[in-house]
Amino acid sequence: MTVHAPAPVPGEVTSPAPGAAASAPSVFETLESEVRGYCRGWPTVFDRARGNRLTDEDGRDFLDFFSGAGALNYGHNNPVLKRALLDHLERDGITHGLDMSTTAKRRFLETFRDLVLDPRGLPYKVMFPGPTGTNAVEAALKLARKVKKRPQIVSFTGGFHGMSLGSLAVTGNARKRAGAGVPLVHTAPMPFDGYPGAGESIVLFERLLADPGSGVDHPAAVIVETVQGEGGINVARPEWLRALAALCRRRDMLLIVDDIQMGCGRTGAFFSFEDAGVVPDIVTLSKSISGYGLPMSLCLFREELDIWEPGEHNGTFRGNNPAFVTATAALRTYWADGGLEEQTRLRGEQVRAGLEEIAAEHPGAVVSVRGRGLAWGMEMREKDAAGRIARRAFDHGLLVETSGPHSEVVKLLPALTVSPAELDEGLRLLARSVRECR
Repeated sequence: MTVHAPAPVPGEVTSPAPGAAASAPSVFETLESEVRGYCRGWPTVFDRARGNRLTDEDGRDFLDFFSGAGALNYGHNNPVLKRALLDHLERDGITHGLDMSTTAKRRFLETFRDLVLDPRGLPYKVMFPGPTGTNAVEAALKLARKVKKRPQIVSFTGGFHGMSLGSLAVTGNARKRAGAGVPLVHTAPMPFDGYPGAGESIVLFERLLADPGSGVDHPAAVIVETVQGEGGINVARPEWLRALAALCRRRDMLLIVDDIQMGCGRTGAFFSFEDAGVVPDIVTLSKSISGYGLPMSLCLFREELDIWEPGEHNGTFRGNNPAFVTATAALRTYWADGGLEEQTRLRGEQVRAGLEEIAAEHPGAVVSVRGRGLAWGMEMREKDAAGRIARRAFDHGLLVETSGPHSEVVKLLPALTVSPAELDEGLRLLARSVRECR
């Protein structure tokens, strides 16, 4: 996860709301690190959440089109998932299990196999690398290098893969990369689909691989997002993804798809690469795999790639059993048939239509509207306009974030369980916010 919520200039004192009295600095300001981000753009103290709404400690409701940066695809405190979690805790079910075998892990693995892997014919082994998305990415990069015995990884412009050093090395954003404090090595960036001036970027990529004078070492793997969430909702064409997969096969490179934000149904299908008809060698999942916002991540890979020695890659919190419980409940509730997938596509069309209406009303302000499923972005011509719109939306009780290299894209990630009425409400609030920021 990364932070794109609109924030004041560091050190700036935020004025109180009209009519509100100035107060002493809060414990968040005096004790918590300056690295905090989202709370600067959403200056309130949240207390409760259910479904698609959060409530602050003063009782004010907010419609959530952020969904925990994509970690809450089924909404806040989903009642089915909550009941499964409470039942597990009330019977003293295992909470911390490292990589020990537990009944909760067994039920998750069986359900994941039966409802996700087998119906799609996906030949994957399942690894629990740690609780967060960047843990899954680090495991994927490490395994690819171990299998191919080559250090180089190719990533793409606009990509975001996490904040630990290996993940940062394959991330495009200069500001985030600068936070590493050390050289980020053994990676090479290539133009993502549609990158300005790159033409057919796969053709360029293959030309560089074939040219002994290009300076591009033979990569072990390529890592890619089918939809770049933090990069600005940049959507790769299915034919581009198929060409990339074919290039990987021809050039003996592993294809890693980072599905941390766009997986678990965000684009419609459970995996975002399904519509393109590709089968990656390695897939990373996190965020909404637990279904309840509990930390959990997976690294999936072809069986022949499973060359790990026992304990060669580990972590204390790689066996989050409460997350196994809610993940199992989410899969059984939402993925036993194709209902959620079709619903997500329909809701996505509703969002697209609403954003295009806003764009038509402000043709000089909106550059483009783009997205898939329930991941959408509206790029603004003025680089600071998206931040102003997000701040105004907060004033009206709507949570949206921004993304893109200049935070120039208003980014919408409503829960997959959002109702048509809630989408209409949020789109009306967003349209009002855009008008008031013109």
